[in-house]
Amino acid sequence: MRVTSKMLEAKVDSLNALTNNSPETWKVTDKGVQGLVGNYHISQAYGGVALYQIANSGGGVHDIFNRGHMPKKELAGLIDAYMAGIQYSDK
Repeated sequence: MRVTSKMLEAKVDSLNALTNNSPETWKVTDKGVQGLVGNYHISQAYGGVALYQIANSGGGVHDIFNRGHMPKKELAGLIDAYMAGIQYSDK
């Protein structure tokens, strides 16, 4: 099965909901644009994708899987496993 960007975005929306994080990555304030800490989002570069999480209000990010950009299908499987682990740890 071919994994599309739209499918990955749906998985990330589910992940943000599961972890009670904002689905929005950025917000505009009087002080400028700020990152919403905790938000998960997809980065696309070098022909691949990665799952990032906003680490601070300045917009710094953390590569969740610490593997850089990879094929969409590979990332989809990792996100599924990541969410399963979160759900299992909540029990």
